[in-house]
Amino acid sequence: MNIVRALFVPGTAAFFFDDQRAIKGGAPRDGFVYDAAPVTPGFPRVRTAGRSLSVLLVLDDGQIAVGDCAAVQYSGAGGRDPLFLAEHYLPFLNEHVRPRLEGRPVEPFRAMAEDFCGLLFGDRPMHTALRYGLTQALLDARAKALDKLRCEVLCEEYGLPFVAAPVPVFGQTGDNRYENVDKMILKQVDALPHGLINNVEDKLGADGGRLKEYLRWLVGRIEKLKTRNDYHPTLHLDVYGTPGLIFENDFPRVAGYLAGLQDDAGRHALYIEGPVDVGEKPGQIEALKKIKDELHRLGSPVKIVADEWCNTFEDVRDFTDARACHMVQIKTPDLGGIQATVESVLYCKAHGMEAYQGGTCNETDLSAQCCVHLAMATHPERILAKPGMGFDEGFTITYNEMQRICTLLKWKAAASGRG
Repeated sequence: MNIVRALFVPGTAAFFFDDQRAIKGGAPRDGFVYDAAPVTPGFPRVRTAGRSLSVLLVLDDGQIAVGDCAAVQYSGAGGRDPLFLAEHYLPFLNEHVRPRLEGRPVEPFRAMAEDFCGLLFGDRPMHTALRYGLTQALLDARAKALDKLRCEVLCEEYGLPFVAAPVPVFGQTGDNRYENVDKMILKQVDALPHGLINNVEDKLGADGGRLKEYLRWLVGRIEKLKTRNDYHPTLHLDVYGTPGLIFENDFPRVAGYLAGLQDDAGRHALYIEGPVDVGEKPGQIEALKKIKDELHRLGSPVKIVADEWCNTFEDVRDFTDARACHMVQIKTPDLGGIQATVESVLYCKAHGMEAYQGGTCNETDLSAQCCVHLAMATHPERILAKPGMGFDEGFTITYNEMQRICTLLKWKAAASGRG
């Protein structure tokens, strides 16, 4: 089977691009936007509408393979690629990528992904968002050529077992961190709430008290609203380095504060993502390792999650090899080609590191569904419900695709005698 036509369509993402440095620096809210000048290069304003770019590959039998280029909400921060404005890259795709796609046979996914992700333009690879969407479409093309599910293609090419069991789902509240928690509890989400704790004054508190208060409310709310006595979701909060700000990156003090949060979390497992952000990768690895080691010394069960400065497969490997944290977020658009997400999860699992297959609210329905197939092939500890910040929509897309895959894998196993 061959690719006969490649089409590229600008679209919208499910959320917005935010200038993280400006927000962490105290940019005041004005309704939905921020009333401050942007700080990160490329941002026309602190909050900018998210954009996507669809890749459509027309196959010679008439089938159409799809993928969506998208970038994270906090583009340009933590060592990531710059702001992704889809319209700026459309001419590049038509000039440089389309000729390499049209007429190409649909080959094994890994080979095609490596070919396109290895292309250099002016000594640089394509923007991570372009590699992300392009490889989604290539995986879809291979699956359509073989008449298989995308996760089946990955299992076969990476030598992985077919496991028809769901991956725990992690819901994110966005700024609506109270009402959306109610929704998560009612829908029995496995891990919650993310919380978007990206500001000291309003969300963490000058002494960390606001977060402690929120945790106590969260535990009480779970007890009040849960419909099953055995429902004990994991608590996972992303704090965007704000504890490091209030404790001036004094890592023993940061660790002591995190350990104290377990009292507020009660019997729920507690994960804290991004407790500090020191501004560069080697320092971030060292900082997280010191916090982790201090938590261990204190006998605390609190676990920390790496996010900032852990953007590529190589970064995931380096944080894992250094034993710098308990869990790594594999933020799918930041890794570029989706094969890097697969390989990152597998590396973590092989080296005793918990893997959280994350992503961003600023993706699309298509990229989120593709990511479910990556997770169903590799089975990380949890997968982010995405896209969007409203919770319900992203959870529906992620959860329902996972249930469809589980049902089809079970049916195929029974039909083939594997079951």
